[in-house]
Amino acid sequence: MPALDTNVLVRYLVQDDPAQLAAAKRLISRCVAEGWTLFVPVTVVLELEWVLRSSFLFGKDDVLLTLSSLFSAAELTFESERALEVALQLFRKGPADFADCLHVALAMQAGEQPLWTFDKGAAKVSGAQLLAKA
Repeated sequence: MPALDTNVLVRYLVQDDPAQLAAAKRLISRCVAEGWTLFVPVTVVLELEWVLRSSFLFGKDDVLLTLSSLFSAAELTFESERALEVALQLFRKGPADFADCLHVALAMQAGEQPLWTFDKGAAKVSGAQLLAKA
């Protein structure tokens, strides 16, 4: 199963580089025509969220919509898909950023809780706990 890197997904989503967009569309179309599902590593999703937010100034609602759409795309398979879905739900209803929500969701998936943190925002996520400074 072929896998996608962050930059291919970014080009496909934001369509800011016509040549790279065309190449991404050709690749995805060819894989779909062959009946292949494209694999997306969890680290690519984490980087994708960061790039969309920091480089393309996507707000939280836009990130939520974009990631939700990707997760429901039949052409894509995601590493740790259940943890990604949990992270998206935690992100949707809480003050923590997506990365913190994903860290908590992956720890939950592994059966390892709580996720100890010094980050006060992350500690507000169910499954995380603030580590007090001495």
